[in-house]
Amino acid sequence: MDDSELLARLRGGDREAFDIIFRAHYAPLVNAAEGVLRERAVAEEVAQDVFLELWRRRESLVVQESLRAYLFRSVRNRALNHLRHGRVQRNAAPYVAREEATPAAAPARMAEREIEGAVREAVAALPAPVRQVFEMSRTQHLKYNEIADSLGISVKTVEARMGKALKELRVRLAPWLPGADGPDG
Repeated sequence: MDDSELLARLRGGDREAFDIIFRAHYAPLVNAAEGVLRERAVAEEVAQDVFLELWRRRESLVVQESLRAYLFRSVRNRALNHLRHGRVQRNAAPYVAREEATPAAAPARMAEREIEGAVREAVAALPAPVRQVFEMSRTQHLKYNEIADSLGISVKTVEARMGKALKELRVRLAPWLPGADGPDG
């Protein structure tokens, strides 16, 4: 079976075609990734990620050269991205550690926890229907029409409850908002 036939079957969701591609290319791709990364386990992860992405994108996949070339290029790019990401993390680590270790960071973390607690209390103090709409919007990231459908209420009711929630939260959290006198006076 040639590449074009395998790709056509893969685009159609044929798992057998995917298995054929996987068996034919997995070991060489791991070896190629290991050549770049110098770590077998990470190389295996990179090759697996490429195959996972191949399956996820199978319906819209465009392979202009050979399938083998496409897979090897994908593995090489992922391996290089992995190295780049590791380098960024290593370069940033001293700054992150220094920031966390500075005495000035401790009051900021304490203030952050205090504000988080105040927000939790303020949200908990909202009337149940208002709190429910607020949490669906802000925590579950639902749109107003999705909230309305879910609760069997109108979008106008959702809007009214969100308006009430935001107004009450502004009042309760005024001491922590910019421009207001903070909790320290």
